Amino acid sequence: MPLAVKILLACLLSLALLWAFVQHRARQHEARAEAEFPPQGQFLQVEGHRVHALTMGDGPDLVLIHGASGNIRDMTHSLAPRLAERYRVTIFDRPGLGYTDRIGRSGATIRQQAELLAAAARQLGVEAPIVLGHSYGGAVALAWAVHEPQYISALVPLSSPSHPWDSPLSTYYKVLSHPVLGPLVIPFLTAFVHDERVEREVASIFAPNSVPDGYIDHIGAALTLRRKTLRANALQRANLLSEIEALTQSYERIQVPLEVVHGTADTTVGLTIHAEPLEQRVPTADLTRLPGVGHMPHHVAQDAVVEAIDRAAQRAGLHPGK
Repeated sequence: MPLAVKILLACLLSLALLWAFVQHRARQHEARAEAEFPPQGQFLQVEGHRVHALTMGDGPDLVLIHGASGNIRDMTHSLAPRLAERYRVTIFDRPGLGYTDRIGRSGATIRQQAELLAAAARQLGVEAPIVLGHSYGGAVALAWAVHEPQYISALVPLSSPSHPWDSPLSTYYKVLSHPVLGPLVIPFLTAFVHDERVEREVASIFAPNSVPDGYIDHIGAALTLRRKTLRANALQRANLLSEIEALTQSYERIQVPLEVVHGTADTTVGLTIHAEPLEQRVPTADLTRLPGVGHMPHHVAQDAVVEAIDRAAQRAGLHPGK
């Protein structure tokens, strides 16, 4: 056998062994993450998809939808238990994140996610809730109001994208959403990136505000590093701009009360690009500006967020308990 062929075979064998090791290490990381942060709620079968949902409390129905890279634990740290004193609160993992199955292989659209979660809510007996969506989850909530208007009473977009923007997609999301590079790179991230790196990134999202005590330990950052989660999140983020561009053409369908809440120091989703145009565009929208608050007002300005939810309930003719 020629030397060149032997070298080529040796290289191929080495690559195969490396790939097998990476996949094995990735599976170990995922198993550890799921053992440390198991599901908090119940599983529903909705239109052939497994949906992870958690319900707590009693009162008018309120649905909470988390943002990009997250899961229901973002809402269960402190907001949902507090709201459960006066509302029946339902929290969902969005498709592909947490413990809810992906929709398709190309990234679930905000409309697909809204329709799935609305159907899951109805399966739980939640017919026309107030819907709060944070960040990317706010875009899903807006799609819910546009495409499932008979199944919503009021809307609370929280630090939510709502209009097109000019900044390019980051290299990180370009790579992870790429049809070839993404599946090649993602297993290495799962295998070798430490949970502490994700925790530092989570902390940066709170800037300029501080992370609440116990949040990092509760959120389950390791769940974000699972292969399927990294891929689903990247595809959703890569497709979001075009989906928002399409959604803005249908905002006239929104008839329910909107209580828009946005921090003035939010550098992730800009106030002037999103919240202010949304207030101007939708007649039922009222905007609450939170001075000095960044991208996580449901943790650092929780009183203001709860007050916005209460206003939405009152405007919708609902009466939360005291």
